Amino acid sequence: MRILLDTNIIIHREARTVVNEDIGILFNWLDTLGYEKCIHPSTIDEFARHDDPEVVRTMTIKAQNYQALRTISEEVEQIIALRANDRTVNDSVDTDLIKEVYNRRVDLLISEDRGVHAKARTLGIGEKVFTIDSFLQKVIVENPGLRDYEVLAAKKQYFGNVNLGDDFFNSFKEDYNGFEEWFQRKADDECYVCVSDDRVRAFLYVKIENQEENYGDINPNFAPKKRLKIGTFKVESTGYKLGERFLKIVFDNALLNRVDEIYVTIFNRRSEQERLILLLEDWGFVYWGEKITENGNELVYVRDFRPFVNIENPRLTYPFVSKSRPRFIVPIYPEYHTELFPDSILNNESPHDFMENEPYRNAIRKVYISRSVNRNLNPGDIILFYRTGGIHRSVISTIGVVEKAVHDIRDESHFIELCRKRSVFNDDELRAYWNYNPRSRPFIVYFLYIDSLPTPKVNYRRLNELGLLNEWPRGFEPLEQGTFERMLTEARANESYIID
Repeated sequence: MRILLDTNIIIHREARTVVNEDIGILFNWLDTLGYEKCIHPSTIDEFARHDDPEVVRTMTIKAQNYQALRTISEEVEQIIALRANDRTVNDSVDTDLIKEVYNRRVDLLISEDRGVHAKARTLGIGEKVFTIDSFLQKVIVENPGLRDYEVLAAKKQYFGNVNLGDDFFNSFKEDYNGFEEWFQRKADDECYVCVSDDRVRAFLYVKIENQEENYGDINPNFAPKKRLKIGTFKVESTGYKLGERFLKIVFDNALLNRVDEIYVTIFNRRSEQERLILLLEDWGFVYWGEKITENGNELVYVRDFRPFVNIENPRLTYPFVSKSRPRFIVPIYPEYHTELFPDSILNNESPHDFMENEPYRNAIRKVYISRSVNRNLNPGDIILFYRTGGIHRSVISTIGVVEKAVHDIRDESHFIELCRKRSVFNDDELRAYWNYNPRSRPFIVYFLYIDSLPTPKVNYRRLNELGLLNEWPRGFEPLEQGTFERMLTEARANESYIID
């Protein structure tokens, strides 16, 4: 398989100093799996335009480690239309790379450039263009036998029990004078950490601040509000969606403490910080200003957490949902239920069987595959998941919100590519599902996992006694608003994320 590497990936790999620690993991996978690492002539031209002759000479030599594309594909109509919007040389180079994927000269493209990914989605080939992290997700799902991580799980821990000597914290020590002393003073405070193979992979510390907090070092200044501060946040690229898992913890804490706003201060000196900023922007954080510190000026990003729903893009106002939107109940088989929703584990299931060692378990954004007759789902619609299992063991367990439904699926390969990252099914199971009934192909629902209902969960027998379910749900079945609200009341749901 031929994989094209964007200029930013090559630079990260060949730089004199390590600017992206995840590059080593990426190239290890590429070599292990025998991918042909390709470079575009436009990337070589970019090296040649650098102001420093020594950099030009060095990168020209190092470019020989990659397979340069010997020919360039034609400018088809779709590429010409895409290129019409290019305004800079960099825009044109992005289109050059996308063109080779679109015309099938290469199989995949890896790029950290958000503009490249936007162009790929415009052309309908978004599933063929990856960031480092999403590529790691892909290969982990496809090659379970080659995984070298132990079970990954986000756990609450005391600072004093976390290994400050782990290399994971080196970037904090370099960026913040006095970080080690600060960390030691926090010994009895709680944080969230993910450790695997005796190494820290992710770390999060959050703090609640009241209206009396002094924000004199932030410009523009904050108005008095109750806020949640993301004090320390870092996630390595592992392919296990740890960033989303830890963001879920952030939002859960914000909801629990009923804050008006969430904010974070962050440098933009490293690729890991840049990637974190992009993740935060995806989930509704916006640039506010700067925080003045002795270590330099940090960027300030803010997320309005007052109850509000963005129907078109639910991520921007996650986890809030509107009960005035259409509501559906949908069944999910027991063998897939807790795989997809590890937080919705039942009393009779072992948590050790459902640790977050699969990308889809950590993800907030998930996939549901269906052959439901009712396919009219739209962004913002609410999904109530129903775990099957008979009169006593069938329960309503989980709430989600629709991001989008995908019906235009070209073929089996396209179906697998669309599902792979966020589905509980492996490739063989996806093929079987696609081909089960050629006259009724499945469609895909991308949704956000909102909440798991408390245990013990309400079963079918109780719902039937109350007249809320008179038969087994099949496919996406609409729920009247009154029925939905009574179900939530009976299930003792936390309704703080549900607004009128």
